[in-house]
Amino acid sequence: MNIIDELTWRGAVNQQTDAEGLKKLVSSRPISLYCGVDPTGDSMHIGHLIPFMMMKRFELADHHPYILIGGATGSIGDPSGRKSERQLQTMETVQHNVAALSAQMQKLFGGADHISFVNNYDWLSKISLLEFLRDYGKLFNINTMLAKDIVASRLDVGISFTEFAYQILQSVDFLTLHRKYNVQLQIGGADQWGNITSGIDLIHKVAGADAEVYGLTIPLMLKADGTKFGKTAGGAIWLDEKKTSPYEFYQFWLNQDDRDVIKYLKYFTFLDQTEITEIERQLKTHPENRLAQRRLAEEVTRFVHGEDALKSAQRITDILFAGNIGSLSATEVQAAFGKAPSVEITSTPSDIVTLLVTTEIEPSKRQAREDVTNGAITVNGVRITDVDQVIDPHDKFDGQFVIIRRGKKKYFLAHVQD
Repeated sequence: MNIIDELTWRGAVNQQTDAEGLKKLVSSRPISLYCGVDPTGDSMHIGHLIPFMMMKRFELADHHPYILIGGATGSIGDPSGRKSERQLQTMETVQHNVAALSAQMQKLFGGADHISFVNNYDWLSKISLLEFLRDYGKLFNINTMLAKDIVASRLDVGISFTEFAYQILQSVDFLTLHRKYNVQLQIGGADQWGNITSGIDLIHKVAGADAEVYGLTIPLMLKADGTKFGKTAGGAIWLDEKKTSPYEFYQFWLNQDDRDVIKYLKYFTFLDQTEITEIERQLKTHPENRLAQRRLAEEVTRFVHGEDALKSAQRITDILFAGNIGSLSATEVQAAFGKAPSVEITSTPSDIVTLLVTTEIEPSKRQAREDVTNGAITVNGVRITDVDQVIDPHDKFDGQFVIIRRGKKKYFLAHVQD
């Protein structure tokens, strides 16, 4: 299947500057293409992952992707999707984020034979102010720049020259990569359309109108309920395991709505059309098995965190489902309950009622006794019904944690302090 046909089947194509020309080009020979990410933070979240999954698909189809880390553009900020100016980061912070994102990209894609990594700081930092104005600024029409959606949406509240000029810098990126590596395609999110077309215009002005360069954007991903994909009540789902543990990452995918799961299988996995079609058939006939969700969680967790992390996430899931919390290791407890409400307790043994009240899990001794007597309290997976039961914090999890559950779902992670 032609790579463009595959992306279309996967629902991954929003706009193209020349659909017929691009399809003809990628069908005739391997090409070089690029996608960039600015280091606004020290980790990507799953929303960032979408265009880079497309890059990996191009690589698997024998094309040569270039992944660009915006060490320069990230220091000024893209105005896209914002109603106010970005707070500029220090250059030290930018460089820290560049290193973190570069390591993350290398982990995800560094083993590929035909994926290269570049940093636009390497060329943009060498352009003087006069060169910027004479060699590039002269080629951009203010009226055209103002008409771009990313700029027009900010005119009512105002936009600084710094963010206004962002599209020029990104255009220079495309031109530089085209000159140096014969990059012919830029991929980006739907909000990058204006920047991508500016880059194509610049290349045509510098290299000639017959230069074969193209742009492709992916759709904005929304869930079936119309809300933005990738966010939860606890915030973004990060690719950094220190921000979102592999278990939490796995659970995010495992809990996807039936209405969304096939779309996500197409976007975020490398399963082929035949296998996804079969999974979709089983989803329709036996949705209670949640095969689609399990395959989605397995494939994406394995891709981002590796096989060992996937097995650990599955083990924690199985243990919690069986209610055998005491079988978890201390590390697994941290992974599974790291986002649960946290309390601190001393290492001194205490009766259950005192423990519940001093941690403010229960508002009073009367309520604590009532909940214990009614069987609403479990400690480390064991139901406690005796109000005089003594809890020793050293019993489980290397003496580091005590897991308290009130009711069916309300968990508290007690950190044991020496």
